[in-house]
Amino acid sequence: MTAVRDALPENRYGRSADQRADRKLKIIGAVLGAVLLGVIGWIGYGYVSGKGLSAEVIKFKVVSDEKVEIHLEVRKDAGARGYCSLRAQREDGTDVARKDFRFDEDATRVDEILTLRTTSRATAVELLGCSEDGGASR
Repeated sequence: MTAVRDALPENRYGRSADQRADRKLKIIGAVLGAVLLGVIGWIGYGYVSGKGLSAEVIKFKVVSDEKVEIHLEVRKDAGARGYCSLRAQREDGTDVARKDFRFDEDATRVDEILTLRTTSRATAVELLGCSEDGGASR
């Protein structure tokens, strides 16, 4: 008796369509993966290197009903100029003061005690953010 073959002999007629499709998908996946890694690296580098001016409120002290002293630490690139915005709030969350403080020193770290005048007694002080563009005077 003769044996009946259901499939073509392997490697006799070249690659099958499934093998070609699998190879294309692997190449496309590798290219898209490399592009994704490049985009993530670019965003990460921009985030880390783009921090020209940042600050932190170390502590604050309510001196009176009209005044708060704030210990502010600013980290920046040497020669960078900018300002940080601060606000003071009452116990109910209402703003009682808001002011921008400029930092034009050439140092990379500025540690200062700032005074913020308030309209009533403050219970909290918040750093709203810092920017390298323009700003109010001290």
